[in-house]
Amino acid sequence: MKKLYVHPLPVRIWHWINASSVVSLILTGVQIRYVGLIDVMSLELAVSLHNWIGFLLLGNFFLWLSFYLFSGKIGTYHPELSPKKYYAEAWRQVRYYGWGIFRGAPNPHHISPGNKFNPLQKVSYQIIMLLVLPAQIVTGVLLWDVERFSSTVTLLGGVRVVDTVHVLIFIFFAGFLFIHVYLATLGHTASAHIKAMFTGYEETDDEPGAAEPERDTKEARPLVVAPMVSTQLH
Repeated sequence: MKKLYVHPLPVRIWHWINASSVVSLILTGVQIRYVGLIDVMSLELAVSLHNWIGFLLLGNFFLWLSFYLFSGKIGTYHPELSPKKYYAEAWRQVRYYGWGIFRGAPNPHHISPGNKFNPLQKVSYQIIMLLVLPAQIVTGVLLWDVERFSSTVTLLGGVRVVDTVHVLIFIFFAGFLFIHVYLATLGHTASAHIKAMFTGYEETDDEPGAAEPERDTKEARPLVVAPMVSTQLH
């Protein structure tokens, strides 16, 4: 297997802080939402932890944004293809996830340090990191101190609207967490991608054009061998 260094240290630090923060916010959020039904901890402790972890997530978001902006690597999340070519590549990826992967087909996306996300991942992470997560952070800050931000809360439709948006995004992240973990197990081994987020190195043998020639060679082998046997018999 060839090792490629695709996850720099700042990205790995951000990833694991982000992952642990999201899980903790989901757990404390469930406790706050279903107080009386679930009593793992007191409501006061759950609210306090939820707030502090929320601010950690906020700071971690700016760590991620600063790294990609100042390193010039923000293009990692931006599809650099024409719309027509992008949709063609995205459709290939959809067919792989929905059909090819169950038949042992090779992944159409070939990872590289400058192109580590496939077309579907790029758009998905753009939506999550530049729209969904900021919306969750903003609604969380507003709910943290409703009195201080009362004018903004009122402008957005009131506490009920802000809280509803916050809860809906919470449900989205809870579902996304399961999908993300599942997709993380689809490397050449179940732990390959997870291991890469600790070491920074992805192990891959995917080289463009490598899979098809191998299949062609196997199919052509009887045509090559047969004349050789025939020659020896004569």
